[in-house]
Amino acid sequence: MKNLFKNREMLLGLIIIGMILSFTTRAPNFASPANLANIFNDTSILIILALGQMVVILTKSIDLSVAANLAFTGMAVAMLDSTYPGLPLALLVLVAIGIGAALGAINGFLVWALQIPPIVVTLGTLTIYRGMSFVLSGGAWVNAHQMQPDFLGVPRLPVLGLPILSWVAIAVILLVGFILARTPFGRSAYAAGGNPVAAIYAGIDVGRARFLAFVLSGALAGLSGYLWVSRYAVAYVDIAAGFELDSVAACVIGGISIAGGIGTVIGTVLGALFLGVIKNALPVIGISPFAQMAISGIVIVLAVVFNARAERKKGRIILRDRAATTEGAA
Repeated sequence: MKNLFKNREMLLGLIIIGMILSFTTRAPNFASPANLANIFNDTSILIILALGQMVVILTKSIDLSVAANLAFTGMAVAMLDSTYPGLPLALLVLVAIGIGAALGAINGFLVWALQIPPIVVTLGTLTIYRGMSFVLSGGAWVNAHQMQPDFLGVPRLPVLGLPILSWVAIAVILLVGFILARTPFGRSAYAAGGNPVAAIYAGIDVGRARFLAFVLSGALAGLSGYLWVSRYAVAYVDIAAGFELDSVAACVIGGISIAGGIGTVIGTVLGALFLGVIKNALPVIGISPFAQMAISGIVIVLAVVFNARAERKKGRIILRDRAATTEGAA
């Protein structure tokens, strides 16, 4: 039992289950399979965005422009669909991913080539990308009647009991998990954040790893831009305002270290689901929106404190673990 509670993902999963059961006492249908599927679907875009944010944080960086990237990309593909109704949906999705990746590459280039701190770069591009969205649209909205039925309808189509939006989130979870576990970039991302100096001596290009992390985060933000616009059937300048903070919060709650190099895909997904359960449950039990913000903030602060204490206990120096292993072998 003691080892069970040392596992961050297992503990967070149990907390989420406990929350669902407790909310069921106030709303009996809250734990129904249909409602849980709706919660996952509602959280799908946050999961996708948080996974991109996670990869960036693993490299000891942060991307505060993901929501602005989402807004600009969503506006761009919505306007394309409205202006050129004959364009295939697959092409529009690829355009969204490409635009998002390009915006992420700008962040990565500034961090890699010019050595500007990531928080400074992405704070600047956050404003720039929002401004670009306004310039592109002239401040106008793109509404549901201006978009094509397949553009809006495909993410809502049910497959095996779940909308395609949910299946896209599941596919992204598997893809990011594979990238981090099975590719050289994944190992480089952990090394770049965990111990950049040792990574350089091991022949890892830390700057390149961060650049690719920003590109991946941007591509997922671009995909989220299409999914957001199609799900809510509207595109405007301020969509997803503040969502970059939710993506960081999901990572922190899921055990991703802001100092880099520590975290898992499962933890990030559970962190996003934790926020999703809270945001779906608090209105049901009559908690005001202002109290919801306060509760979410308290949870984030507690998660940061928990992460900091756990990292101090474990230590972050790879060579110390090797020394301990050598002594044990001797």
